[in-house]
Amino acid sequence: MPDAPKFRRVLIKLSGEGLMGEREYGLDGVTLTRVAEEIRSVVDHGVQVCLVIGGGNIFRGVSGASKGMERTSADYMGMLATVINSLAMQNALERVGLQTRVQSAIPMAMVCEPYIRRRAIRHMEKGRVVIFAAGTGNPFFTTDTAAALRAVEMNCDVLVKATQVDGVYSADPHKVKDAIRYDRLTFMDVLANDLQVMDATAIALCRENDMPILVFNLHEGGAFAKVVAGDGRFTIIEEGN
Repeated sequence: MPDAPKFRRVLIKLSGEGLMGEREYGLDGVTLTRVAEEIRSVVDHGVQVCLVIGGGNIFRGVSGASKGMERTSADYMGMLATVINSLAMQNALERVGLQTRVQSAIPMAMVCEPYIRRRAIRHMEKGRVVIFAAGTGNPFFTTDTAAALRAVEMNCDVLVKATQVDGVYSADPHKVKDAIRYDRLTFMDVLANDLQVMDATAIALCRENDMPILVFNLHEGGAFAKVVAGDGRFTIIEEGN
C-alpha cells in the first residue's frame, strides 16, 4: 500500500460483469485471483473489508423481467446468481491466504451462514473478509442498494464502488468521447444529474447516513490499495458543505 490506510473498515461493491474478464458470460478465474490479491493487499495493512457482489454476469433480474418473466421471480434468480459469485470469490480469497465468510440474506445453511449483523462485525474484527450474498433478500432492490445498506449496518467508513472506469463521468466514456470526469461530487449532484454510478435508492441511503462513496477502476493494478490510502484516481461522492 502506498501510504497508511485512511479508512479502518470498508465495503467494496463489485459488479458481476467485472468478474467476467474477457468472457461474455460467467466467471474468469484469472480475474477472480487478481481481485482477490488486490483485496489481500488491503487486508494485510489492517483494514477490515467486506464485499457485495452483483450477479449480472449470470442473471439480471430486471433483464429477465423485461422479457416477460415475473419481476419477483426474476429478482430472486438474480439473488441466487450473487450467491454463486460470492462462493467463487470466497474460494479465490482463501487461495491467496485470507479467511472469509459468506453470509446470505436468503438462508441456505448447507452453503453459507445466514446474514447476522453482529456476527459479521465480529468476523471483520477478527480479520476475516465477509462477503454479503443475495442482495437485501428482497425483490425490487438492487445489489447497489444492498451494498449501501450493508455499509451502513457494518459502520463502514466508506463504500468503495469498483467500476470499469476511473471515476464518475457525465456519460459513458467508452461511448461518448468528450464525457466529463468528476473528481468530487455531492449526493445531490448525482441525483439531480442522473449520473448512473449507483441507483437512486442506494445514493439516497448513503446520503441519509453520511456514507461517502469512492468510485475507482477495478482493472487498474493496485488501485484498491491506493484508494483506501486516499491516493490514486477516483471520484468521491459525499455530502456537500
